[in-house]
Amino acid sequence: MNTQARGVGRTIWVATRAMALLTLVLGVGYTLVITGIGQVALPAQTNGSILTDEDGDPVGSSLIGQSFTDADGEPLPEYFQSRPSAAGDGYDGGASSGSNLGPENADLIAAIAERTSHVAEFNGVTEADVPADAVTASASGLDPHISPQYAQIQIDRVAQARGVPVEQVRGLVAAHTQGPDVGYLGESRVNVLELNLALGEWEG
Repeated sequence: MNTQARGVGRTIWVATRAMALLTLVLGVGYTLVITGIGQVALPAQTNGSILTDEDGDPVGSSLIGQSFTDADGEPLPEYFQSRPSAAGDGYDGGASSGSNLGPENADLIAAIAERTSHVAEFNGVTEADVPADAVTASASGLDPHISPQYAQIQIDRVAQARGVPVEQVRGLVAAHTQGPDVGYLGESRVNVLELNLALGEWEG
């Protein structure tokens, strides 16, 4: 019995030391090393890709979309609008999700028709000019980008609301249009928050 007890005790002691060592190496050391590499190699991404206003105050992340609306939830005409979001009440990072409705779902069809009519009226274009991303949410509900086509139909409205030349706004859109990654992966896109910050101070 004494020999058996000593064997069990030795096994527990070895397991405890192994767990403590692995916790220090993998749980603490690895985390510190990876965090350090991230801070040196990719500091912006490591810290959340936070964007700031002219005063240096954070207004959002370039990786997570947000709404540009007034206190009543109405879109502000002087800003470019993001695509719809099905994440919580809209762009909720804690509730990332799409609508999960199929293309033949009656509720989705009705919502798209309503959004199309609203976007067309709000921007002074025909419903045929409204691109798909203007009326449908992304799979995550957090997409910070819109298509160049959606940005284009908003230019006249933003320019008029701000009282600035259309070509000035058009130039900002062009400057903030990103091509496909490495030249061929994905589609061209416009980061809405970055574009709106270029237009003027946004207090998100």
